[in-house]
Amino acid sequence: MGNPAEFRFDEPSPRILVVDDEKMIRWSLRSCFEEAGALVDEATNLEEARRALQEVWPCLIVLDLKLPDGSGLDLLAEIRDQDCEVPVLVITAFGSLQGAVEAMRVGAFDYVSKPFDLDDLLFTAQRALEHTELRRIADLHSRGESPEWPVAEAPKTKETMGLLKRIGASGATTVLITGESGVGKGLAARFLHASGLDESRPFIPVACTAIPETLLESELFGHEKGSFTDAKESKRGLAELAAGGTLFLDEVGDLSPGIQAKLLTLLEDRTFRRIGGTRQLQLDARVVTATNRDLEKSVADGTFRADLYYRLKVVPVEIPPLRMRKEDIPALADFFLNAFRKEFAGGPEGFSSESKKVMERFSWPGNVRELRNAVERACLLSQHELIAPEDLPIEVTRSDSQGSSSTALPTLPIEGLCFEELEKNWVLEALERCHGNRTEAARLLGMNRDQIRYRIDKFKPS
Repeated sequence: MGNPAEFRFDEPSPRILVVDDEKMIRWSLRSCFEEAGALVDEATNLEEARRALQEVWPCLIVLDLKLPDGSGLDLLAEIRDQDCEVPVLVITAFGSLQGAVEAMRVGAFDYVSKPFDLDDLLFTAQRALEHTELRRIADLHSRGESPEWPVAEAPKTKETMGLLKRIGASGATTVLITGESGVGKGLAARFLHASGLDESRPFIPVACTAIPETLLESELFGHEKGSFTDAKESKRGLAELAAGGTLFLDEVGDLSPGIQAKLLTLLEDRTFRRIGGTRQLQLDARVVTATNRDLEKSVADGTFRADLYYRLKVVPVEIPPLRMRKEDIPALADFFLNAFRKEFAGGPEGFSSESKKVMERFSWPGNVRELRNAVERACLLSQHELIAPEDLPIEVTRSDSQGSSSTALPTLPIEGLCFEELEKNWVLEALERCHGNRTEAARLLGMNRDQIRYRIDKFKPS
């Protein structure tokens, strides 16, 4: 995985509870998980852990078996009595396998031995979260339910949903979903899958950048026993586990050239082999891929294979950014607020009419993900019965205060103006609004990244 700081958990940010009496270990785990995008709570013993679980139920628990006021196994048993789904990773002393075996019997997802490798821990945590999500989806299917798109008020959203439904009911075997970061490409993939002829089939998500390149091939295609040093037994890959369903490859635009070549073979021949294996296996799954990258530009740059790009875009779907579906914003805000009120056991009951207008006028460069984070922050910090404009992030309200003067095109003053100075100010304002993200700033200005890079260099002090 390389540097743990390069790893990012899938959105939305998972909440992780770390239970360990050693301060240094808690600090190390908190730093590691937070850098990867998680929200972290800590407990030093069983009593604190029980109190924490009464306040907020986490997505993942990392639990030391040896605690000052008892055994972590007792807490694990209590957790399983309350919620059979939340994954628990137990921490054991090096060489103490008996406790780990007992923890697995009680219901732990996996165990790590001290001293542990942070790369391995992050990877195991991500696998635990993905495993739980798969079980949740399977449970929805068993009850005759399916994941639904939370909001569809805007015409563009309804049009996109209609397209996804048609593709889901068709025999399309390869689908490419594109769109800016945070628009909901993962949700679109699940919605497409749920719209299929048999939605009870497996949906297998793979965050391509979350898995080290050295492990990605093994994860996708599996391996035979003895094919490499740590291959102590044969393992089925995710392409096999997706049989009859959907294999979802997220962030496909970031794949290395080697994996790109293997993915092309998989899509063209619909066959693959496990690492170290000789038997050809048949791919019996729809492959849905997603990326926020401009793949045409990546092809031109030589970082993405042209033949793979044309193979992926047989059935393309673009998810429009939130600024192009403004009608969804109030409904999405209400949806997220209701979810957070349940999670936090309280909070504001809604939004003031003015705060909704402010949110509708903002461009949301981070799209649905940014809106969700803004609502979560307001739900936690607001002291009002209804969320007011001042409860929203400063960039949202500041943009709104400037909006009335920027909605119309400026007129040329009689005395003339310095166009270069005007251009410089717009570039600086776009960069400030997008927190220095050149790609998002370029999009606001109707430019590409190269054009805004040229202007940034041009306006640098000499």
